[in-house]
Amino acid sequence: MKNQTPPSDDYDTPWKDALTRYFPEFMAFYFPRAAAEIDWRQAHVFLDQELAQVVQDAELGKRLLDRLVQVGTYAGGEQWVYIHVEVQGQRDAHFAERLFTYNYRLYDRYRRPVASLAVLADDSESWKPDTFGYQLFGCEVGIRFPAVKILDYDSQIESLLEDPNPFALVTAAHLFTRKTKGDPEQRYAAKWRLAKLLYEREWDKQRIIDLFSVIDWLMHLPNALEQQLLHDVYTLERNVAMPYVTSAERFGIEKGLQQGLQQGLQQGLQQGRQEGRQEEAVVFLQRQLTHRFGRLPDAVCARLTSASIEQLETWILNVLDAESLDDFFDRC
Repeated sequence: MKNQTPPSDDYDTPWKDALTRYFPEFMAFYFPRAAAEIDWRQAHVFLDQELAQVVQDAELGKRLLDRLVQVGTYAGGEQWVYIHVEVQGQRDAHFAERLFTYNYRLYDRYRRPVASLAVLADDSESWKPDTFGYQLFGCEVGIRFPAVKILDYDSQIESLLEDPNPFALVTAAHLFTRKTKGDPEQRYAAKWRLAKLLYEREWDKQRIIDLFSVIDWLMHLPNALEQQLLHDVYTLERNVAMPYVTSAERFGIEKGLQQGLQQGLQQGLQQGRQEGRQEEAVVFLQRQLTHRFGRLPDAVCARLTSASIEQLETWILNVLDAESLDDFFDRC
């Protein structure tokens, strides 16, 4: 079994989803001092389009997991907070300079204070950039920003597993992924341990599904072990009297979809139809479409919600082939 080569680990989507859905917890875990200054009674707003325009203007190309967030502070008024999460897993000689460029571009555009924050997920223990600047003829220009290193938590895994913050488990999953690279049996054991912890926390259904998604996406397993894990999760859900069976079923369907196993998809949907899982099929399809095409318009969400289970089955089978939302519905 150890000779099997698992798929390459993907850190983009899980971190993106987790940060977006649980931003207050993200801040509290990685940047507690900053989180304490934010008035969470006020809504925080992600400004992806505004940031995209600034990135384009800066001619720096596409960057992963950049987030611009508008928050209120206890000091009064509103501030722009710019969150940059670097998860590419390798050193970047231009990382600090890029944050500097983003920061001054954002300030130049909005004339508001901007806080640049960074989470570093590379393998180099010695690389921890937190400054960029230069001086010339007595003029000094630069930036100093908080930077959190995932590897710094490596000796704290047991504490992470006891921490109620969901990003403690996300961090543990990240570290387990690196520790078990090339060893699927050990990765299976670590992934199963994390999955069980989700149910011990007595979290609500949606949070369990969301965090299972993060763990599942980070910790790829060979197909045989993945199917065993899904079976174990299915059994666990029944034993703990928490009827979230659809989470395991959905991820089983998603695995089949990603691998082109249409037969597995059809079986999963047939079982869903028999058990009245139309709502879960809608949620699954919404997530797949969002991953592929971005935020869904309200009209699309309404169309999915009103669809029959038979129509949902047809649509799910067409997700991979569609090139756009319009193309997706045209194929159906």
